[in-house]
Amino acid sequence: MAIEGVYSVLPTPFDAAGVVDRASLGRVVEGLLAAGVQGFTALGVTGEVARLTDDERALVLDTVLEQVAGRVPVVSGATAGGSHACIQYAERARAAGCAAVMVSPPRLAKLNSAAVVAHFRALAEGVDIPIVVQDFPPISGYTMEAELLARIAREVPAAQTIKLEDPPTPRKIAALRRLCDAQLKIFGGLGGTFLLEELFAGGDGAMTGFAYPEILRAIVTAFHGGRLDQAADVFYRYAPLMRFEFQEGIGIAIRKEIMRRRGWLATATVRPPAPALDAGTVAQLDRLLSWLKATYREDAWI
Repeated sequence: MAIEGVYSVLPTPFDAAGVVDRASLGRVVEGLLAAGVQGFTALGVTGEVARLTDDERALVLDTVLEQVAGRVPVVSGATAGGSHACIQYAERARAAGCAAVMVSPPRLAKLNSAAVVAHFRALAEGVDIPIVVQDFPPISGYTMEAELLARIAREVPAAQTIKLEDPPTPRKIAALRRLCDAQLKIFGGLGGTFLLEELFAGGDGAMTGFAYPEILRAIVTAFHGGRLDQAADVFYRYAPLMRFEFQEGIGIAIRKEIMRRRGWLATATVRPPAPALDAGTVAQLDRLLSWLKATYREDAWI
């Protein structure tokens, strides 16, 4: 299955006691499929993967794959602090039936370009599975220039997809497009906050967490269908919601609260030390959603 269009990075639902909630995860998958997503990414950053045990990682991935049942591709996060652990995570994903793995460079004090290329080469040699290179410096602690991403794509045939989340993303996408052929797939992230500009710069789609992925799908579909003004109209209409949801530190909690309101999650619980929503943020979320629904009617948002 081709990796294209809009992929939702799944949250990891927890019950009120902080235990992984498999029933809510199943509802999220069905809700997002109904919204038109073309694939999923499990065990991503916004899935709170850093706060999961290895047993919980396996539980989440197995639950997602069971629920999806082959209807769309599933990408699994496999980032680790070293190549050996990364290969193990990737092999687990391959054996489970994932279409690809998403990997950031390992977080090392002395990381350099040669070490990054060697890491992705070792992964490709160790596991026969497509690789999505995640360019997100807050996770790796390392900024990959466009030239390095192009080098990885040239030297590691399995790594022909980039999830580019290093602002300014449109500028970096344009630079990468000048260096690579059309075979390379480039997806934006960051909650969709720069999606329109990323598409104009040469991006292919979005791979991100957002509580209304049907909005992202409408933008991408209109853009690739040549309806540029329509894509812009949808983007500009809902950019305030993307911006509000993508607030650093509390964005996951906001997304979970919206998904709870959509009937997908039983609770909006996030794992410590991530903060729960405060009353002021909830009030502003209420205001924003009320304004959008009053202005555009939710059943006609897109």
